[in-house]
Amino acid sequence: MLAGVGGRTIAEAKLALSYREVQQWMAYMRKRGSLAMQRRMEWPFALLAMYLNRLGGGTAEMADFMPYASADEQEISLGEAMERWQ
Repeated sequence: MLAGVGGRTIAEAKLALSYREVQQWMAYMRKRGSLAMQRRMEWPFALLAMYLNRLGGGTAEMADFMPYASADEQEISLGEAMERWQ
């Protein structure tokens, strides 16, 4: 694990992560998506639910089946993320 974070509390992990490691995680998340399992699983299930809805004559959109996605979420800069982290 980066910075030996595995098995630590969140507070300990925050202290152990360097600025560079946070940048690496941000790059990973931009490329691969969220680290939260709920967010990673909701997209394929929402796609399936939308297709099934449309097969039945519905007009639902994927967002209707994505409880963890928020339309009003805005991207923030790395500096803002670091400020919120502390």
